[in-house]
Amino acid sequence: MDRRRFLKNVIGGGIVAGSTVAFGNYSQLLAATVAAAPAYDLVAVRGGEPGVMFDRAMASLGGMQAFVPKGSRVVVKPNIGWDVTPERGGNTNPALVQRIIEHCLQAGAREVSVFDHTCDPWAQCYRSSGIERAVRDAGGKIVSGNNEGYYQQVSVPEGRRLTEVKVHELLLEADVLINVPVLKHHSSTMLTVGMKNLMGVVWDRGYWHRNDLHQCIADFVSCRRPTLTVVDAYNVMKQNGPRGVSTADIVQMQALIVSTDPVAADAAAAKLFGLEPQTVRHIQLAAEMNLGRMDLGALSINRIRL
Repeated sequence: MDRRRFLKNVIGGGIVAGSTVAFGNYSQLLAATVAAAPAYDLVAVRGGEPGVMFDRAMASLGGMQAFVPKGSRVVVKPNIGWDVTPERGGNTNPALVQRIIEHCLQAGAREVSVFDHTCDPWAQCYRSSGIERAVRDAGGKIVSGNNEGYYQQVSVPEGRRLTEVKVHELLLEADVLINVPVLKHHSSTMLTVGMKNLMGVVWDRGYWHRNDLHQCIADFVSCRRPTLTVVDAYNVMKQNGPRGVSTADIVQMQALIVSTDPVAADAAAAKLFGLEPQTVRHIQLAAEMNLGRMDLGALSINRIRL
């Protein structure tokens, strides 16, 4: 059986050697050794430039080699949805994306691919955001997400409203998914963080909007949990999201959140934004579905001030 057919069977049926597995975790089945659990559930860094904050966060988690096996295929998924420049805060900071790719390649990744299913025209988004240049400078591979031919239908066995979805083929081939959202206001969901950012790996986002958007956001995490969620909270859009109007919408927080738990990462980001996590319905739903932990008081958190 070839690699892609194997992965699609894992996605659809979820049974391999008697165990239930989510797609994208299949590299763990083939690993000779199991990496030690990180020292912290979540790391929060404030007061530095994006790359420096990421360096400090990863050092406290044991380095990128703890998450990226040698020879692995990595997908880095930033927000590149809008044709705006970095200071506008509509997309993930390109300096952070570049540093993440560099860490992955230094850890021995075979390749690191970056894409998003953009809202504005994709070529303009990739260029204006600065992310296309950052990816190329770091040695990564930039890929379009705006052609339906790139997407494959998969099932979501634990989904309540989202039971099947077309996902980008890169996810079917990836050993590691690093989700890199930008924290910002959103008119439909109160705010965008990691779980919401994963809408950029699917083709038909309209279905989600028509069929309980918050539940669909939580449902998708049940079948594709990121290896790491890295929240860019350097320039935070506090109003007029998700695209924003001008730099007047931005508060410079110079913060970064990193966790293996996508729910915890979003909960911490909500607190940073000024919201209680339970008021953001998809965070509450994901916690109820046991997809991660929303109670930050129960987590081991490393808070770093630069």
